[in-house]
Amino acid sequence: MSEHLQDKVILITGAGGGFGQLIAEKCAAQGAKVVGIDINEEGLKEVFDGIAAAGHRGTYSVADVTDMEQVVAAAQHAIATFGALDVLVNNAGVMPLAFFADHGRAWEKWHKAIDINIKGVVNGISAVYDQMILQGRGQVVNISSIFGNAGIDGSGVYSATKAAVTTISDSLRIESKGKIKVTTVKPTGVLGTNLGSWVVNDAALLGLTGQRAGTFVENLEGAMNDSLRPEQKDVDSIEYWLIKPHDLADAVVQTIDQPWGISISDITVRASGEDYLY
Repeated sequence: MSEHLQDKVILITGAGGGFGQLIAEKCAAQGAKVVGIDINEEGLKEVFDGIAAAGHRGTYSVADVTDMEQVVAAAQHAIATFGALDVLVNNAGVMPLAFFADHGRAWEKWHKAIDINIKGVVNGISAVYDQMILQGRGQVVNISSIFGNAGIDGSGVYSATKAAVTTISDSLRIESKGKIKVTTVKPTGVLGTNLGSWVVNDAALLGLTGQRAGTFVENLEGAMNDSLRPEQKDVDSIEYWLIKPHDLADAVVQTIDQPWGISISDITVRASGEDYLY
């Protein structure tokens, strides 16, 4: 059991699958009391039945992160169940990559992304803020992205939402000094998640690769047909090509697994041999 995760009450949005599921499972296995939020009740039940079957502690609340009342109710469920709320992981997010020329088929996903990626983060912070201030300590972990580092070809709206997440994190950190730790996590590309299902135009994936686009496409094809060189798939190799969901989840858990007096405020998680430039 981890000394710093033991008995912490951790609220995770988007916990019904993907990164959120992994973060929930890893925190629970280290002694935390985990509370999951997701719009997908079936996914949440499966995840938390698994946590309970493993002998760990957790509960969940079905909620849409774009609905303030539902998120507040989920936070209150966490407090009622475990008596505190120590950490919020704002994980729920979508990635509708598309060029502005794609507006006709992209605008609905763009609007949803603004609601989920920005309003969802604001709602989560608002739902836990008073409790954390009352306790005198807490932590908010916001999942941003390297896409938010600049205006990037093929990701204007998505990049804007993730830049907003970083700005919100910075403001909260300033306002809550000494009461709430704030961590911004910026992943690079990750294979094996549901984020790709929101991509409108696959060509927009190349925006972050610049002059390395050719290598990226070659390596991506290798990853898809399992023909990457062994060293590119070995996490202990300097040529490791692309982080996997477990790599990112481990990094998020590490930012939480700290003494209250230590705050990992900003972290970019990337593979040593990747083709992304930002």
